[in-house]
Amino acid sequence: MSLEGKVAVITGASSGIGAAVARDLHDGGMKLVLSARRENRLHKLTEEIGEAVFVQGDITDPDLPQALVDTALATYGRCDVVFNNAGIMRVGKVEEIDIEGICEMVRVNVEAAFRMAYVAVKHFRSVGRGCLINTSSILGTKVRPTTGAYAGTKYAIEALTEALRLELAGTDIVISCVEPGLVMTELHREWEVHPKDLFDIKAPLAPEDIARAVRFLLEQPAHVRIPRILVVPGEQPL
Repeated sequence: MSLEGKVAVITGASSGIGAAVARDLHDGGMKLVLSARRENRLHKLTEEIGEAVFVQGDITDPDLPQALVDTALATYGRCDVVFNNAGIMRVGKVEEIDIEGICEMVRVNVEAAFRMAYVAVKHFRSVGRGCLINTSSILGTKVRPTTGAYAGTKYAIEALTEALRLELAGTDIVISCVEPGLVMTELHREWEVHPKDLFDIKAPLAPEDIARAVRFLLEQPAHVRIPRILVVPGEQPL
């Protein structure tokens, strides 16, 4: 579809993939509603972009998903795309894993993402069109030692994405997910050894690489569906 004049809601927009997608979609002519916890970063990004507003909040707040859609409608009169991107990563060996941290991750990556997805799709149903893109991961397709809980949250995103796609087949509502490999964001900031060093990946992806993939999904002709798109560095073995 043409992006010019369309409106997108982006969660997890204050940095990394979310911020890169915001910039890329703005360049494509879209108006944006951005959300994240860090208000100072959201304020800076909306000032940079111009045609954007933000709603600061914690994605685990049950009322936030509807507030984002309502803000898009109140500000721009429409909501065409939701990029369901907010997420955190908690990993560790059995002996050292923080169980409370794991449970927090499930609330963010699964519960909150599911709320956002269903709120978005209910709105799209009401207007007969729209596009939901969920952020999954390469770890939504496989597991590695110490990453089982995180991978489980992304497997959940994969299952939801596919179920919604099947349910909405034959409509003008598009459901997709993007599966990034190693991207240089703040997701791994708490790792003792960064994955690029752990796996000897000298050229990881940049957030802008994922942003191009998201825009590619959005710009397909109306009859085309791409249920998932996996984007990995050339050095990252599957």
